[in-house]
Amino acid sequence: MITTTGIDAKNQEHAQPKTTIVLFSGELDKAIAAFIIANGAAAYDHEVTIFFTFWGLNTLRKDEIVRTNKGMLEKAFGWIMPRGPKKLALSKMNFAGLGPQMIKHVMKKHNTLSLPQLIELAREQGIKLVACTMTMDLLGLQQEELIDGLEYAGVAAYLGDASQGKVNLFI
Repeated sequence: MITTTGIDAKNQEHAQPKTTIVLFSGELDKAIAAFIIANGAAAYDHEVTIFFTFWGLNTLRKDEIVRTNKGMLEKAFGWIMPRGPKKLALSKMNFAGLGPQMIKHVMKKHNTLSLPQLIELAREQGIKLVACTMTMDLLGLQQEELIDGLEYAGVAAYLGDASQGKVNLFI
């Protein structure tokens, strides 16, 4: 006799594995790592969610300036924070902006996808990119300032995905 619990366990074994990543960091090397892992997991048929919070949201910012109606504090955050994946600094050896240029050069030399290309690949593979709405409110970011094709949710949505995940990472 198979119990309900046994059936559930058997169904979970055959369900598509899930991977979740919280991208808290707004540093180039960590964002690259998150997207390499996410794209690799998707290639192995995992359902993947990347939840962007705090400085990780800078990875999703559009490169160009978007006119918005903000208060002075929110405008200040916008001026201080990097605008998009091309402007992120390195966590170590940033060297006043030379470090990211060196990494990008080495990546190109070794035919590695750039961060914008990794983001595009993630979108093509159906990776769920979720912007944390609470952090957006705190930092004064508005949806029109972020790239298209995102989902917007709070921590409860992330926890719903993570509770079913086989792999959960915090970067």
